[in-house]
Amino acid sequence: MTTQREQLKEKTDEELMALVKENDTVAFEELVERYQHPLTTFISRYVNAGPHVQDILQDTFIRVWRHRRQYKTVARFSTWVYTIAGNLAKTELRRQKIRRSVNIRTGGETREEEGVDVMDETSDPEMDANRAEIREMVGREIARLPDVYKRAVILRDIQDKSYEEIAEILNVPVGTVKSRVNRGRSRLQKRLGALREPGQEGWEPDRRDERISDNE
Repeated sequence: MTTQREQLKEKTDEELMALVKENDTVAFEELVERYQHPLTTFISRYVNAGPHVQDILQDTFIRVWRHRRQYKTVARFSTWVYTIAGNLAKTELRRQKIRRSVNIRTGGETREEEGVDVMDETSDPEMDANRAEIREMVGREIARLPDVYKRAVILRDIQDKSYEEIAEILNVPVGTVKSRVNRGRSRLQKRLGALREPGQEGWEPDRRDERISDNE
């Protein structure tokens, strides 16, 4: 006999939210379990690691529960929850007074995408320390990106979201998302250029999207 929790694991996020809207706390716990890790990664990349990451995560889920009846089933739950977390992270950045104003330059941007791959699943004890240092450097540089680029890069290269879903989360056109991702990646690649010297291990460009077509 399957338990209630096992049955809930078979449901989509949106089906779970339909139950949460009816005050189903077990369904809510299932959503928390699904999203606490990816949201922690997203928030920590956004505002740097620290106790405030868990505070933002907790506030995100509190708001999901508090505003559960405002959720519209026409929207993906992931889009909704990432929007909440992103807005709370932006507020935290303002409180820390580390958000910098930027002027978005136009023109001169390459159409070729090179992602930022910060996860390396290959196990090699001799390389662990070097990779850890590189991941720390990449994470630090991502955190230093202007906010307008940072969210797009994190959602695309860390969270592996589609351009369409990022556009929904950020409430901007898909073309704007692609531009922000490219510009953010370009800034990171310039700052981390030393890591790409021949023979350097641990960080390589992500070529999953070799070129953006005009029809995307």
